Amino acid sequence: MMQDEEQGREELPLGLLSSPEALYDRTRQMMWSAVRYKEMRMEYSCALKEIRTKFDVLSTEFNIRNKRNPIASVSTRLKSTESTARKLLARHLPISLESIEKNIYDIAGIRVICSYIDDIYEIADAFLKQDDVRLIEKKDYIEHPKPNGYRSLHLIVSVPVFFAERKKDVTVEVQIRTIAMDFWASLEHQIKYKKNIPEQREVVSHLKECADVIARTDEEMLALRRKIEAAEDMPSEDEVLFDKLRKLDIQIG
Repeated sequence: MMQDEEQGREELPLGLLSSPEALYDRTRQMMWSAVRYKEMRMEYSCALKEIRTKFDVLSTEFNIRNKRNPIASVSTRLKSTESTARKLLARHLPISLESIEKNIYDIAGIRVICSYIDDIYEIADAFLKQDDVRLIEKKDYIEHPKPNGYRSLHLIVSVPVFFAERKKDVTVEVQIRTIAMDFWASLEHQIKYKKNIPEQREVVSHLKECADVIARTDEEMLALRRKIEAAEDMPSEDEVLFDKLRKLDIQIG
């Protein structure tokens, strides 16, 4: 599975692999690597559960306490073995467990979708205030979009995961974006992996134009929402109370 083939060849020169003992040892190494790789994926999966719970708790709180919940949806994914291997090879990195944990930060990924641009930063601030979340790296592709037009806020974080006999800090990538940004990114991802696209430069250019249109739409929708909110009368104390009472019927969890 995931193993350092170069290291294996140094330990067992090709000339020795003809002996039954060498083949047996090599096979055992491969099986142990497969077991450790499975355990590593389990650790990333558990880290996703930890962070998913944090966003579920925030969503529940926003539903009950706030006028509007900025979190529209949350999804998680564990990078496939094939995708992980391709990423290592593309970077000319060794294919080993140590190399994965040291160099690949998006094995575990969670995506939070919201309605408006300011929701992104509100959600990120609430999440990063939690004292067991350690921010490793922040990439703001909203303020500084990628050349192809991609926009999203990326947070590389580390969270402690408590197992039966130990605690381990595990790295997770959090992506927070609007519904419009996610719509564009999903379609761009599908198109990017199509082969032999005719007039590819024109397609890429058109995708960038679509990204810019969507970005302007996001900004306009935010401006409209703020304009409507500014025109609304301040609710009375009784109206606030009745709104809170209405939310007593909202299912918690």
